[in-house]
Amino acid sequence: MTRILVIGKSGQMAQAFAGLGIDDLYCAGRDEADLLDPQSLEKALKHHRPEIVINAGAYTAVDRAESEPDHCRALNVDGPRELAGLCDAYGVPLIHLSTDCVFDGRKPTPYLPSDVTCPMGVYGQSKLDGEEAVRSVAARSIIVRVSWIFSHLASNFVATMLGLAGSRESVSVVNDQFGCPTYAPALAEALVTISDCALRADFQDWGIYHLAGAGEIDRASMARLIFEVSARHDGPCAEVNGIPTKAYPTPAQRPLNARLDMSDTERVFSVSLPDWRLGLEETVRVLIEEFDTP
Repeated sequence: MTRILVIGKSGQMAQAFAGLGIDDLYCAGRDEADLLDPQSLEKALKHHRPEIVINAGAYTAVDRAESEPDHCRALNVDGPRELAGLCDAYGVPLIHLSTDCVFDGRKPTPYLPSDVTCPMGVYGQSKLDGEEAVRSVAARSIIVRVSWIFSHLASNFVATMLGLAGSRESVSVVNDQFGCPTYAPALAEALVTISDCALRADFQDWGIYHLAGAGEIDRASMARLIFEVSARHDGPCAEVNGIPTKAYPTPAQRPLNARLDMSDTERVFSVSLPDWRLGLEETVRVLIEEFDTP
């Protein structure tokens, strides 16, 4: 019997969960629990008999989603709906990860879970619809919206900046998008704590929560900090030119304000994440070592 079954194995969050080294936590890859295959999901639930499930599987290519809406929705809406239905049928609580992209970023202060949602693209809409699908069929479900996840485990903003610095002297990065970067291993630890709380016999606080790293920053300033850390480890660096989002058009729009208010999460679960800069130091160090490894 598995205490925590994580759906996903190769993604950034699934790898972060696996890295915790928890004996009764199991990460099921697509070959075993495929969000596009309800039968495989049910088979995994029957085999592992988890006490709780965390869905860390998703379509996360924000820009590509604009040209692949059906595939995006299949992974972010249809799959989670099937998983939630199975969890409900087997009496297993479900934690489902969502995103700050369910908001349009126009609010001047950090977003509360209760704030009105307004996605600006296919990806954000699919994640919002996925939230609603999960909550409509699984009474015992927790939606956790996260933002700006990074680590050495996958392609992300930190890895992209270091990669660009290896081939150019300067990079242009938007300076009007603000968020709370989140270190994946710290997020995984917090989600395990939330799982423990959800498994208490008296737990009733099902619903939507926000969880992100402590500390706010804009993208350009984050890039500069990445290169400062990289310089300390003799890694690649580049000059950062801050530009407005309108000067860097992408297929999908991003919210200018991706900051999340975590007060409900802290109150209910006594959980908060450390300053994300602590995780940045480790992430940059490991990535530089990987760059230098033949």
